[in-house]
Amino acid sequence: MKKLISLLLILSISTLFLLTSACTAGSDEKTIKIGSSVTPHAEILAVAKELLAEKGYTLEIVEYNDYVLPNTATNEGELDANYFQHTPYLNNFNSENGTDLVAVAPVHYEPFGIYAGKTGSLSDLQQDSVVAVPNDTTNEARALLLLEQEGLIKLKEGVGLEATALDIAENPLNLVIQEIEAAQLVRSLEDVDLAVINGNYAIGGGLKVSEAIAVESSESTAAQTYANVLVVKEGNEDTQKTKELQQALCSEKVRQYILDTYDGAVVPFF
Repeated sequence: MKKLISLLLILSISTLFLLTSACTAGSDEKTIKIGSSVTPHAEILAVAKELLAEKGYTLEIVEYNDYVLPNTATNEGELDANYFQHTPYLNNFNSENGTDLVAVAPVHYEPFGIYAGKTGSLSDLQQDSVVAVPNDTTNEARALLLLEQEGLIKLKEGVGLEATALDIAENPLNLVIQEIEAAQLVRSLEDVDLAVINGNYAIGGGLKVSEAIAVESSESTAAQTYANVLVVKEGNEDTQKTKELQQALCSEKVRQYILDTYDGAVVPFF
């Protein structure tokens, strides 16, 4: 009798374990864990979270203040995805850390803008006008490409996102390109004719991107290259979780939220 009772107890515990495991697995299948920066990424994800909830999914947003941990956690399977970076950073991270992360969808970009200093418009520029640009390589190239987009300069063929002031081939107004630390560009406006400033620094300095004289086109090389992307570990590109997350994140509701909230500092890429 004791053996029978013991056997029944073991069977009961085993059955309970299997049922619990099944429930847990079912729950995990409907939970998507994603890492992100706080602004604007987590804010945008909060809108996607509502859409996913309507489909029975729980979106767990884990906020990070650095760019290393969310990639490491995604590669190790602690996160299903992350959303905080552009493709050049992702590629460099994979190269330096041996990770296998891939971008599955561009979501938004944060455009550079040309802002008025002493001169109020592009048409009012005179010979030897001073234009401030960021002094770091990547951001300086984006600034120069924007000046080229607006017809103010012409860069050497093929320099693209590695352009510096030394690569200016044509400069009809002989604009003086003044290289300044990106974070100081807003403060420099009173001393220069124009400044080319990243959207984040512009907003932080009290400027409105919507009031910029000109902004990067969504078709520009910079926008195409530096769009912030949804990232997963290689092999998870076509999972149901990834498909549902991508659909929610690139939805019309998210698009409208971005347009209504960020006043041009964040631009949807879909």
